[in-house]
Amino acid sequence: MKSKLIALALFAFTATTVAFFPAYQSVGGITPVSPPPDDPPLISPVANDRSRIDVVFVLDTTGSMGGLIKAAKEKIWSIATTMASSQSAPEIRMGLVAYRDRGDAYVTRVVDLSSDLDSMYATLMDFQADGGGDGPESVNQALHDAVHKLSWSQDSGTYKAVFLVGDAPPHMDYQDDVKYPVTLSAAKEKGIVINTIQCGQTGTTTPAWQQIARLGEGHYFQVEQAGNAVAIATPFDEKIASLSEKLDDTRLYYGTREDKEKQRRKMKAADKLHAASSVESRARRAAFNASKSGAANFLGEGELVDEVSSGRIDLSSIDKDQLPEPLQAMAPEEQAAIISETAERRDELQRQINELTEDRSAYLEKKVEEAGGARDSLDDKIYRAVREQAGRLGMSYEADTPAY
Repeated sequence: MKSKLIALALFAFTATTVAFFPAYQSVGGITPVSPPPDDPPLISPVANDRSRIDVVFVLDTTGSMGGLIKAAKEKIWSIATTMASSQSAPEIRMGLVAYRDRGDAYVTRVVDLSSDLDSMYATLMDFQADGGGDGPESVNQALHDAVHKLSWSQDSGTYKAVFLVGDAPPHMDYQDDVKYPVTLSAAKEKGIVINTIQCGQTGTTTPAWQQIARLGEGHYFQVEQAGNAVAIATPFDEKIASLSEKLDDTRLYYGTREDKEKQRRKMKAADKLHAASSVESRARRAAFNASKSGAANFLGEGELVDEVSSGRIDLSSIDKDQLPEPLQAMAPEEQAAIISETAERRDELQRQINELTEDRSAYLEKKVEEAGGARDSLDDKIYRAVREQAGRLGMSYEADTPAY
């Protein structure tokens, strides 16, 4: 009977969905100044002494970037896991600025910094390579939006970094553009490091990307057009992805009507990635969610099972109308039973995922070693930049290689 109640509660809650967060965008020349989204990032309660990372990927989405965009969709979770491997288990927020050029379907589209990486990833999934074709792109606009239109941490101890990824130089002939040296000066004042990753070997791009990295006090990398990312399937991916979907189904949320709207959007983002992203990508997401840093993405805010079972909140203190709807008509002992059984089921699923994730990591390390290493990969170059730059702020990364 209790298992049936659990299934009923979870099905009824997750069946209701609402529209997904829209990315705010610009079409035309200068992007209108837009406030950050009304909804604050979903962030699970964390200890105040943990370090913090804010990272934004500024990604060229014109026609020539199809291979790199595909690589980004596959690798964003392992990049997050790499960042999470610091001994301080940092809080991680990611953001995204996609850009093309004037005359294309959009100039920039901006996804604000958030620890809700599922929602950011669900937006990334929609990006396709298109437009461009005339050489230079709206790099100036993209950098300006990255520095000025995202909710960067005001804490001087936060590692704040941009990774500009593209294959074409900036348009320097737009008279009403804010040129990148001005933006990079503002980034320096905010403590934001600007790194550049050049895709391909276009000669006119190289000096611009190198200068942007130099002025932004970051690193310059050059990779193949498709990104050189390590993308190896493992025998464990499918099982991990399946368990991860079941783990997501253990989430129950409470709160005000507004809280529940945010929570449903988060659930819809997770449903989208389970339905449409690759098995390998879902396995990488599970590895990230299993880390201490990944708890904020997995749980979000107002997750009932975690908060009650951890003792952070007393179930009896929650107003009935703020509980998940299926629990509202139940007696207190029935509510407690559902939460207890769900917590036990979650622990078992997490145990299985952790074991398989360790096997997966060992398999990948062996395969990479057999291939002669991955020093020229996108994964490795991003990791070395993060390790060196975050290290200036006291974050320690002991591994010699990134997560794959």
